[in-house]
Amino acid sequence: MGLEAQLYVALYTASRTMNSSYRPQLASLGLTHTQYLVMLVIWERGVVTVGELGDRLQLSSGTLSPLLARLERAGLISRRRSVDDVRSVEVRGTRVGLRLRLEAEGVPIAIARASGLTRTEVAELRDVLQMLTMRLQVADL
Repeated sequence: MGLEAQLYVALYTASRTMNSSYRPQLASLGLTHTQYLVMLVIWERGVVTVGELGDRLQLSSGTLSPLLARLERAGLISRRRSVDDVRSVEVRGTRVGLRLRLEAEGVPIAIARASGLTRTEVAELRDVLQMLTMRLQVADL
């Protein structure tokens, strides 16, 4: 099978292009791609444990720990031990971090507009990619 016909190449190229498109949007917010993903989870959930973040974003604690430390130094999040389980660390947005959500709301809108896809097409593509991810995660390769 030729290069152009491979799904991997199309996904790889689309992913790199998507990241490049997001980069200036996120830079204006002072966030990296991964920091933005962490903030999306916090904005959605309010309070989340480090373990839940790792599960949701498929990131190891070795990746999350320095990332969370940078977000904390930037004043966007706070971390503290759970009162219910001292082994668990809870992460929440600070006032500054929660206000950043308002500025960030335009990011996916701008990217969707630039893509030229309709809302329906965006939803369908997202659903297919999520299904592909789930199937590959359980595949016995």
